[in-house]
Amino acid sequence: MKSFKYIIMSMVAAVLVSCGTTNTVPITGRKQNLMVSDGEVLSLSTQQYQEFLKTAKLSTNQTNTAMVKRVGQNLANAVVNYLNTNGLSNDVQYYKWTFNLVQDNQANAWCMPGGLICVYEGLLPITQNEASLAIVLGHEIAHAVARHSAEQMSTQMKQQYGLQVGAALAGALGMGQNTQSVVQAIVAQGFNFSNLKYSRNHENEADHMGLIFAAMAGYDPQVATSFWQRMAASKTNQTAEFLSDHPSDETRIKNIQGWMPEALKYYKPQTTTTTKAATTTKKTTTTKKK
Repeated sequence: MKSFKYIIMSMVAAVLVSCGTTNTVPITGRKQNLMVSDGEVLSLSTQQYQEFLKTAKLSTNQTNTAMVKRVGQNLANAVVNYLNTNGLSNDVQYYKWTFNLVQDNQANAWCMPGGLICVYEGLLPITQNEASLAIVLGHEIAHAVARHSAEQMSTQMKQQYGLQVGAALAGALGMGQNTQSVVQAIVAQGFNFSNLKYSRNHENEADHMGLIFAAMAGYDPQVATSFWQRMAASKTNQTAEFLSDHPSDETRIKNIQGWMPEALKYYKPQTTTTTKAATTTKKTTTTKKK
């Protein structure tokens, strides 16, 4: 019976490893195994984003809306330039960069696969300036570039396969129905806690990549520390880090400070030049990227 168990477990491991494709995350170089394609994920996210926009109330503040779109597009341009110059030009087709500001008092922003991003008005009093907004948008864009949603979906698929095979194995080993239910519950709970840590890893990676994307786009990455300090001060309650899908504020700030020397290597400040034509003055802002 033991040999049979080992054979089954070996088969499960072989199937899960052989499924999907292996990618390398830009900037961090981390390897990931994906069981869904970029095209499949983009199609799904586009549908969901369109459904969201049908019920969301877009901001009527034209100045803030323009700022979100401007900063977002500057970051998108920097990311596309990075991908094109690092042998990843084929990935560019899977992004449909979209930036919207909606009427919502939450201090929040999110990104769907393909670069479909939403910023809530409640975040702007905390960002306070374009550079800090770039830190947030860089973080959200990083989730898309690192294919975090596809990776989460792939993990859930593998876990589901594991539960199904585990149930079959339990039956083959002669376990009663009640025992099988308990085993599956324990395994499922283990997966839940694993996913919490898994999500924190993604948040850390997005912080790292986003910091560098902001620097590439000409925004001072050093504002990230003060922004996250303001974000921490705005919270009314704290969740223990090991039970959260986000790193604690202290951990996040410490990590950002550790990545700062790397980010500063990419930072080329935006330069503003003034030219005169007839009786008007035109300011042209150019962004240098490394």
